[in-house]
Amino acid sequence: MPRGLSAVLLALPLLHSTAFARAGCETLGGEAVQGGLLWGRVPPGSSVMLDGEALPVLPDGWYLAGFGRDAPATAQLVVEGPEPCAATLAVAAREYRIQRVDGVPQRTVTPPPEQLERIRRERALVVAAKARRIEQPDWLRQVAGAFAWPASGPISGVYGSQRVYNGTPGTPHYGVDVAAPAGTPVLAPADGLVTLAEPDLFYSGGTIILDHGYGLSSSFLHLSEVGVAVGDEIRRGEVIGAVGASGRATGPHLDWRMSFRGRRIDPQRLVPPMP
Repeated sequence: MPRGLSAVLLALPLLHSTAFARAGCETLGGEAVQGGLLWGRVPPGSSVMLDGEALPVLPDGWYLAGFGRDAPATAQLVVEGPEPCAATLAVAAREYRIQRVDGVPQRTVTPPPEQLERIRRERALVVAAKARRIEQPDWLRQVAGAFAWPASGPISGVYGSQRVYNGTPGTPHYGVDVAAPAGTPVLAPADGLVTLAEPDLFYSGGTIILDHGYGLSSSFLHLSEVGVAVGDEIRRGEVIGAVGASGRATGPHLDWRMSFRGRRIDPQRLVPPMP
């Protein structure tokens, strides 16, 4: 497994004080909150289900669970194996910034018809890259430390925020935006394998997806340079690209997003405060 996942499993408890235990279940850590990650450990050979979905369990029993932007108030955790248990998890709700913008020309909200096929093709590339399931548990304990910021600068956009254009809600923002000059190096926040490296996608421009293993991945959008290729194995802190304003961006910044098995999670909850 790419070493970035070990950073989550082994080091993130140092960043948060929300570790807790459920009666009859193994100790859990992290945050049961919309956009958050939760992790725990069960006896090897166990299976773990969250709301009926099987979660990946590493050979030594570590597992991850993720909660989307609009996750419901409760989730059912079921462990089957040597020490079976079940628990109802309370998922904390969040308030998101909603901005209403009226009088926007429709052509800036809706892509032109001649670009729709391109958009569909590029979306399929992204979905396929995130659908890969990379499992290399022998890498688990080769790295210490949590996720690091891929770039430094003012935070100009946050996870979960949303704009309503001319009364129609737009797609929520699923990343954290870091404002930085064009050309600023973008660093890998954790180890992983490059599954997408595209210089010019319609919406996101220069785009990289770095898979941290077992369905956990980072995406880096609007890059001016893509310095890696699909199949590259990357270590935390290596330069992978450069900040830009490519795609549908209004100025240079890094849009860093994270996904866990189809759920968009908040990268800002996995890193220390911005320096």
